[in-house]
Amino acid sequence: MQLRVSLSKWQIFAWAAGIILSLPVAFLVFESLKPSPDVFDHLRQTVLWHYTYNTILLIAGVAIVSCLIALPLAWLVAYCDFPFRKQFEWALMLPLAMPAYIIAYIYTDLLDYAGPIQIWLRTLFGWQNASDYWFFDIRTLPGAVVMIALVLYPYLYLIFKTALKEQSFKLVQASHLMGHSAWQSFYKVSLPLARGSMVAGITLISMEAMADFATVHYFAVSTLTTAVYDTWLGYYSLTAAAKISAVMLLILFVTLGVERFNRRSLHVAERSGLVNSGCLYFLTGAKALLASIWCLLILALGFLLPVGVLMSYAINTFDQVSHGQFSLYAWQSFKLAVIVSIVCMVIALLVAYYQRISRDSLKSWPGRVASIGYALPGTVLAIAVLLVLSFFDQGLNRLAAFFGVSDSLSLLLSGSIFALIFAYVVRFYAIAQGTLESSFARIPPSFDMASAAMGKTTGQTLRLVHLPLLKRGILTAGLLIFIECMKELPAALLLRPFDFETLATHVYQYASDEQLELAASSALFIVLVGLLPLYFITSSMESARRYE
Repeated sequence: MQLRVSLSKWQIFAWAAGIILSLPVAFLVFESLKPSPDVFDHLRQTVLWHYTYNTILLIAGVAIVSCLIALPLAWLVAYCDFPFRKQFEWALMLPLAMPAYIIAYIYTDLLDYAGPIQIWLRTLFGWQNASDYWFFDIRTLPGAVVMIALVLYPYLYLIFKTALKEQSFKLVQASHLMGHSAWQSFYKVSLPLARGSMVAGITLISMEAMADFATVHYFAVSTLTTAVYDTWLGYYSLTAAAKISAVMLLILFVTLGVERFNRRSLHVAERSGLVNSGCLYFLTGAKALLASIWCLLILALGFLLPVGVLMSYAINTFDQVSHGQFSLYAWQSFKLAVIVSIVCMVIALLVAYYQRISRDSLKSWPGRVASIGYALPGTVLAIAVLLVLSFFDQGLNRLAAFFGVSDSLSLLLSGSIFALIFAYVVRFYAIAQGTLESSFARIPPSFDMASAAMGKTTGQTLRLVHLPLLKRGILTAGLLIFIECMKELPAALLLRPFDFETLATHVYQYASDEQLELAASSALFIVLVGLLPLYFITSSMESARRYE
């Protein structure tokens, strides 16, 4: 009887969490089904197709460029031995700590007409003005594709590299015996076996590319993400913004559907069961030099050069920056990220534990439903959260009016920091859920049975048995959520209270005014903080490899 009562409490909490965190998506879909306002009809007849076309081009372009960067890098570090290979293996993950909008601002400063590179070229060749020579314009759709791909390729690089390391060298060696070259062996053997992992990485990159707001907005590239932002703030039409958001959701669901379809149709014929620690090809001479140069070039473009520029800006403008403002914004960002991380971890821990102890056939549904918000881009999420909180604000106002209270409660939820916290929890909860599910799966069920035999309740088992074993998973997920909160921009721009700034919004405001130098310290801080989870995850992978 005690077990049944206890289980019902876990079940109630899990389903309540799933329903609450999925409310924004439900409200967004409901709002999008309302009759079309004049604003949306006007957009549909004029520019909506153009926005959709640019969005599809952006997604496809980022996916292709990421493949051109990540696949050769993953193959080199997984199969080849060349100078500094071990250092490049972890260093090539560093661009993931660099937000796309920051790298876009930096390269715009460097490559614009008034930037140092074009000034140097004009001085070197004696050119007087722009009509004397041609230079590519970075603030275009292709420029946005390259900027976003430079910071997103590590997703595909990590996933594909891991898949290659898990493949048996025997298959590639057998291919060589059949007369195939290294390229033919990669194309006919390694790539088909790792195709599922590659599709998963490309899907993740596509979702992140479509969610990007600051880069495309700064480059004046009209996508569905910028359309949501402009429709809300320019036309003040939530319904029209919700309808555009529904188009983005449709693209997301199609992307995820394609990924699932590919996974279902793929069957891996052979797996070694171990991670290869050696190398298959030993490069020498010019080939070894070219491999090192290629890795160094990508690392420099995606991380070393932008960090160097930020450090230069920060040093040169040290006396002009308001350090009090920087400290305030850093503290506000830190506080927000810590709160969101703790809330996500607590909810995910309890939901994942319910899935472990429950025998209900629907036990996985609360976690899945609660995680759906991760697929929402920041601008779409902001619309969805505003719809939910506005609904509850209206209910509170009616209740206050019934009891004769003043209308000071009009924006109690949607106009406060609670809106930002709720949006971040909805957005990043899936990170905690996925990490803790994997961590729970590595704990043998016999531990639970032994605890029950000793008379411990489910709550005591969680506290005394599972929590000590979940420390690494909890810390990993908490760090990932913390960094994502520090970098998040669109939701912060649209939902923050009037007197609240984060480091991300601070950098965005200065960069929009062409004064990135004055926000270099804030941008550098975001990047350096982003290195923490990368270091922790890399160290964990190295530790795990030693015991395999």
